Amino acid sequence: MNRSSRGLWALLGIALVLGVAIYAGLQGRHGADAALKRATEEAAIPTVAVVTPSTASTASDELVLPGTARAFTDAPIYARASGYLKKWHADIGSRVTQGQVLAEIETPELDQQLRQARAMLENARATMELARTTADRWQLLVKRESVSRQEADEKISDYIAKQAMVDSNAANVKRLEDLQGFQKVVAPFDGVITARNTDIGALIDAGAGGQARELFRLAAIDRLRIFVSVPQAYAQSARPGTPTAITLEEKPGKVYRGTLARTSNALDPTARTMLSEVEMENPNQEVLPGAYVVVRLHVGVATRGLTIPANALLFRSEGLQVAVVRDGRAELVPVKIGRDYGRSVEVVAGLQPTDVVIVDPADSLVSGTAVRVRPSERPKAGAPPPKSGG
Repeated sequence: MNRSSRGLWALLGIALVLGVAIYAGLQGRHGADAALKRATEEAAIPTVAVVTPSTASTASDELVLPGTARAFTDAPIYARASGYLKKWHADIGSRVTQGQVLAEIETPELDQQLRQARAMLENARATMELARTTADRWQLLVKRESVSRQEADEKISDYIAKQAMVDSNAANVKRLEDLQGFQKVVAPFDGVITARNTDIGALIDAGAGGQARELFRLAAIDRLRIFVSVPQAYAQSARPGTPTAITLEEKPGKVYRGTLARTSNALDPTARTMLSEVEMENPNQEVLPGAYVVVRLHVGVATRGLTIPANALLFRSEGLQVAVVRDGRAELVPVKIGRDYGRSVEVVAGLQPTDVVIVDPADSLVSGTAVRVRPSERPKAGAPPPKSGG
């Protein structure tokens, strides 16, 4: 083989090596691009936390309701006599006892009416005495046959009429004396003055209507009534005598005990709730009338449906929906909600016990979206969902 032939074969070998190297490089780059594409596509698939519905109620048999505290007895105090306020003896916050004088009223017109009524009574009594004497005399004259029986009967009738006039005037005097007794406004029961709407010299109108206004407001707060609205689903189970636990937001950890005393036995057609009343002792006046309270009521109602976390619900224009995972894709299904337990809700229609429910679904999630289930144990709905990262 001459020198030129050897050179040709050497060039061919070099070209072959370069071709193999170029081919290998192109194949490696194509594989890297494919791997990058696959990684990008997988990263675009959202990872979701899921739960399976639970048949056990997470709220057990405890119903938590907002309530409003009211004084056991709360009454406006009006004047029974008209006049001018002479003096008041109790102000807001004053603790008073039954029969204690709260205010005094000057009643010049009433005093004048009473003096006039007493004078009319004395006049009626004098007239009656004269009529009685006249009737007695005519009775004697009848026996002597000096006058007719008709004339004697007329005198007796006149005496009876005068006697009735005395009784009428006496009743009027008694009425005015009773009104005069109302010059002192007294407390009808033990309690605390929560409002005073008058002052010395103010014109007082008697009664509770027209231009009359309340002088004081008195509340008995050693015992409270707490009003709650029980949802329709629990109305049949809320029975008088059921114990309750009452708490205040400003006093965490402090629990007051009460008893469900009575219910309205009727539902509000607008809210579908039943007004119920809880009674509680309040000897230290720690709970003030008008306060917002939280009432925990044991009703003992079994769950009828499945329970899922409340943050699994989607509020769409089509209605309430839940996102479930089927064959690696999200599917939105309509559901019907029963009881609301706060952190969880009861689903009475739309879900199966084997469904895998997405927790905290994105607002943009639509049916058919590919999803990846977070690689962890799927908790029951009664347990808190896994915390999201970040």
